[in-house]
Amino acid sequence: MSYPHPNLNLTNPKKGYTHFVVYAEPQIGVAGAAWNATISIEGNTPYVREWLSGLQRCEPNPLHTMLVDNQEIPTLFHPCVDEDTNSPSAVAGVGCICRRTWCDPTFGLPVVGRHHRTRSGDFDRWTYTTYAPLDLRPDDVLACVVIDRGNLFWARTTTDMLVFLPQLGKRGYNAGPFAGDGGAAAFAAYLQQLIDTEGQDTAAHHHRYDDPDPRILAWVRSTAAAESPELTLKDLKAIQRG
Repeated sequence: MSYPHPNLNLTNPKKGYTHFVVYAEPQIGVAGAAWNATISIEGNTPYVREWLSGLQRCEPNPLHTMLVDNQEIPTLFHPCVDEDTNSPSAVAGVGCICRRTWCDPTFGLPVVGRHHRTRSGDFDRWTYTTYAPLDLRPDDVLACVVIDRGNLFWARTTTDMLVFLPQLGKRGYNAGPFAGDGGAAAFAAYLQQLIDTEGQDTAAHHHRYDDPDPRILAWVRSTAAAESPELTLKDLKAIQRG
């Protein structure tokens, strides 16, 4: 049975909730997240390291395959050169282009890490891809919003849990003087939603607050936004007051 979008209530605790929605068209080989935004993590910030420390290593599963192109799915099963110098992902027994898979235990979301090491060893980097949740869990209470260098956005709860800020696909967030119009407006709208609901409504929404307060939007587009890592509800209200 298929369900049109209006029939899906994703975040109402009274009806149950989910943080991941799969979209698939098997006849043309398409599979991916329906609503969840894809998050790419390239920086090595303290927040990223904190998040990585909570991940659980796991075997690849169907959810991980949606984070890579179809032709790259076999690489999810190839060991790193550090584990097997003869791996299909190894380059001359030293370099590497492997992938590893984890689970974010908070929401059960998949995480794929891509390892790129040159043969010389001069370049050795891991990058990560996952999905943002659609909401916090029903018992979670938002303590602050975290802007991580203007391109990664986190929520910290009153229990000190760090998770990616709820976000919808195609409404990515941006902050700072070089933020794109769409990303800045989406983030400003989310902040206004938190202010208006006293932090109670943390779900990502499609059409709510499409015209955010100009003062919040101006701040999101300012240098201050990229330099203000953690914002409590009190801080957000001060921004709105100007």
